[in-house]
Amino acid sequence: MDLYEYQARDVFEKYGVPVLAGIVADTPEEVRAAAEKIGGVVVVKAQVKTGGRGKAGGVKVAKTPDEAYEAAKAILGLDIKGHVVKRVMVAQGARIAEEFYFSVLLDRANRSYLSLCSVEGGMEIEELAVERPEALARVEVNPLTGIDKAKATEIARAANFPEDLVEKVSDVFVKLFDVYKGEDATLVEVNPLVRTEEGDIIALDGKVTLDDNASEIRHPEHEALEDKDAADPLEAKAKESGLNYVKLDGEVGIIGNGAGLVMSTLDVVAYAGENHNGVKPANFLDIGGGASAEVMAAGLDVILGDPQVKSVFVNVFGGITACDAVANGIKGALETLGATASKPLVVRLDGNRVDEGRAILAEYAHPLVTLAATMDEGADKAAELANA
Repeated sequence: MDLYEYQARDVFEKYGVPVLAGIVADTPEEVRAAAEKIGGVVVVKAQVKTGGRGKAGGVKVAKTPDEAYEAAKAILGLDIKGHVVKRVMVAQGARIAEEFYFSVLLDRANRSYLSLCSVEGGMEIEELAVERPEALARVEVNPLTGIDKAKATEIARAANFPEDLVEKVSDVFVKLFDVYKGEDATLVEVNPLVRTEEGDIIALDGKVTLDDNASEIRHPEHEALEDKDAADPLEAKAKESGLNYVKLDGEVGIIGNGAGLVMSTLDVVAYAGENHNGVKPANFLDIGGGASAEVMAAGLDVILGDPQVKSVFVNVFGGITACDAVANGIKGALETLGATASKPLVVRLDGNRVDEGRAILAEYAHPLVTLAATMDEGADKAAELANA
């Protein structure tokens, strides 16, 4: 889950990361009141989960409450890369002397954490990485030891911070890692991290991504941070049913049991789609081990609710849950869904009690169901049906 900037700011403050005053507002009147409360120069900032706010007119400096009011009128309702601005943050202004960049993130490829840091902040980090990669320090962080003062100092020096700033910025790096570890985040980013003309180091704009799996187990308070109105309706529906679902942009719905098998299925369907006008997987949906009729019905209900889906590929390897139970689940799901199940299903079963499972579906003989002997065959058939 990505946090809004104002939420990231509040989390930073909780861990002692230096931030400026900020007040969230939904109307121009609330913005004026917030500007009066903060006093002095303020910045009215669109709260959307995308970059490029400044270029799109979503960030405006205001010297008076009336200017803040007018800025809010211009920003609220603005469309920024498909995100409509419904809320702004009124932030205390700062006299900036220098802008820096810092982040710590999960490095899946190396099964570690990675810190990225630069004395050239403010711009899109992707642009900096491409145009001037030597200006971006990359420092591996051991998950067991994290970022302590020594590691923070190493990061600051790798990024070529002036020696007189190393002590100050390293203190902030340690606190930002406390956010990362303490909140079970997969990304904590500050861009820019600034030095003010007064010499203070301030996290001016933050981005935090939380691990949803950890949030469910260890952080029930994270539920309050979720923007249910902005959530994809299909993903929200799947979450209510306890399904692990991620919407993609293809035409072949995918249901499987186990994340590894589902990921493999996505690859095989994408490959098969190259022979059928480039159709692609429409989703990731892992029903786990308990492929009951209720779970299967919930999964199919979510997938069939996606208007982009033209066919569905059910790819299940029977283990603890035997294939005959899965087959009965599919049968029960189709009976439960009735007329709403209107798109072709390709089913591949393998593993425990596979013959019994196939026999159940063959005898059921539902006109929408096609049995496939292998994953490749099933993927090709599903792609073909999606392109029909």
